[in-house]
This record gives sequence, structure tokens and C-alpha cells, in this order.
Amino acid sequence: MATIKQALGQAKTLQQVSDSWKLDADLLLADSIEKPREYLFTWPDLKLTESQLEKFDNYCCRRLTGEPVAYILGRQAFWDFELIVNPSVLIPRPETELLVETALTLLDNSASATILDLGTGSGAIALALADANKHWAVTAVDSSEAALGVAQENARLLQLSNIEFIQTSWCDELPADHFDLIAANPPYVEAGDKHLSEGSLPFEPIAALVAEENGLADIRTIAEQSRHCLKQGSWLLIEHGFQQKEAVERILLDTGYKNIECVKDLANLDRLTKAQYVK
Repeated sequence: MATIKQALGQAKTLQQVSDSWKLDADLLLADSIEKPREYLFTWPDLKLTESQLEKFDNYCCRRLTGEPVAYILGRQAFWDFELIVNPSVLIPRPETELLVETALTLLDNSASATILDLGTGSGAIALALADANKHWAVTAVDSSEAALGVAQENARLLQLSNIEFIQTSWCDELPADHFDLIAANPPYVEAGDKHLSEGSLPFEPIAALVAEENGLADIRTIAEQSRHCLKQGSWLLIEHGFQQKEAVERILLDTGYKNIECVKDLANLDRLTKAQYVK
């Protein structure tokens, strides 16, 4: 039987599909032997059992097809917790944490707040905000029943009770003048974009990625519908593509929002836009 060190060496084939193949191999092997990643470095000469090696080989074969590590393991880190993920939801990205950070800054730890997360997927944004303040009431919506099931399971595992899940299309049938903040990470990729065939995207739900009108259709719908649901002076946050800043600003201006500002991520890319609803 191979040792931990030997198995990791054989996983060098993963560099065919991943620039982070060493990290991928570590995560897949650690899961295969049901140990934390640090264990691999502490016991490199430990021999693997036949079942452990078989599981690791299977994982590596799946990774070689391009399948994301998050889907193989069924989980992904986000904010300060770990989420269950599967192919019915997008894999949460680190850059989306900027949306959470911006929301927390705007809410400024208010004693109470009503928050809406549109297109919640795995529940990443909604759960991070619900966990930040147990007195806040968070509503998470998604049109996908399967996605909502994942989000609800994540809420159960994180033991969060201040969150409600609703299956609907964006703001349809949601209460008027109700929310202090609406956050959305909608589909914003243009159909036919070359990036859709790269990385993990071919494995992720296309409906959560692609929007009509050059990727702006859902952003436009959210801007229009959110006006009905926001309280006077409340905020709308929309994550978007780094090349969509001007287009999103125009949509928000045309829809009547004020105090529009784009926020850059750690890579200095235009990542999200915040806008205030003022009647």
C-alpha cells in the first residue's frame, strides 16, 4: 500500500486541470482518510488502507474530469463557516464575502433589521448575515426548490433560526416597504461567454450563471422589483461582473435609486454596487 507522501506524489496528474493541484490533492486525501489536512504533513509515511486509497483514486479521477473539489467533497468554506454544496447550487466564492462585509457596514449592527437575500443558492449570504446578529430577521428566496433544500440544511447545521426560506422568483409576492436591506448575487454572465467552458463553471447550474440582455436582465428585474419591497432610505446591494459597473449604475439611476456607489474587491475589480432607495 502507498504512503500518504506517495499518494500525494501520484496526484501530480491533477496539474492537468488545476493550478492548485497540490491543495486539491491535500483536501481530497484528507477527506479520504477522514483526517484534517494537517495530519498529512505530520504522518507522511503512514500507509493507506486499500479502501482509503481506492476512495482517493476515485476522487482524483473525478477531479481530472474538471469536477470542482467542492462538489466532490460536498462542502465549501465561506465567511467563517462551511457550507454543504452540490450541483444544484453555485459554489460560494471568496469575492462574495465582500457583499456580506458591505451589508454589515451599512447595517452597523442595528438592534433589529429585516434583510432579504435574493437567489440565495446555498444560503451563503443569508446565513452569514443571520449569524452576525441573531436579532435580525433574514428572508432567503430562490426559484429552485433543490437550492432552497441545500440552504435550509445549511441553516439547520449552523443552528440558525432567524431565517425564513421562500420559493419564488426574485421579489414576487414579497411584502411591500418591509426590508432594511436587500442583497443579491444574481446571474450576470452573458450567454456564450467563453468563461462558461472554463474551470468549475461547466459543472455549475447554468440558470444561476447566465442572464439575457448581455447578462443584465436579472439585475434590471431586481432593481425594479426591489423598490416595492424596500423601506424608505434602505439599501440594495448587487454583485455583478467587473465590466458591468457603468451598465448597472445606469439601470439603478433609471430605476430611481440614489447614492449609487461601486465597491471594489481585493483584486481592485468592480465587484458590487450599492444603491439607496429614496422615494
